[in-house]
Amino acid sequence: MASSVKAVQTFGKKKTATAVAHAKEGRGIIRVNGSPIQLVKPEILRLKVYEPVLVAGEDAFSAVDIRVRVKGGGHTSQVYAIRQAIAKALIAYYAKYVDAFSAMELKKKLVAYDRALLIADPRRAEPKKFGGHGARARRQKSYR
Repeated sequence: MASSVKAVQTFGKKKTATAVAHAKEGRGIIRVNGSPIQLVKPEILRLKVYEPVLVAGEDAFSAVDIRVRVKGGGHTSQVYAIRQAIAKALIAYYAKYVDAFSAMELKKKLVAYDRALLIADPRRAEPKKFGGHGARARRQKSYR
């Protein structure tokens, strides 16, 4: 029993935050954890979540509904994971159901704006070691 629903699933990551985006054909609605994209907290980082929409253009999102689930990490990491998941979902949807040329054009636009929209940041926090306060910092040496 094959379903005829046009849908793709992608993910975005930043540090320990993971966002999974489910894109399907629709009316251009984007929801994050069940609430509209306009209600993303904190307000200061809301513009970061809008970036894929603003760069690609609202007409690119007009035929796609995107649902995003995000967990792990802090506020900032979650916002960066969300924006990456949304951008990757749009590219994957266009590549699979529209045409490869328009997907490549969108990809070029997004990468020209910010490479982190499509390519994950591999940096992670380094674990703390003994003999000091952090990963690299050591206790100050004293002779008396």
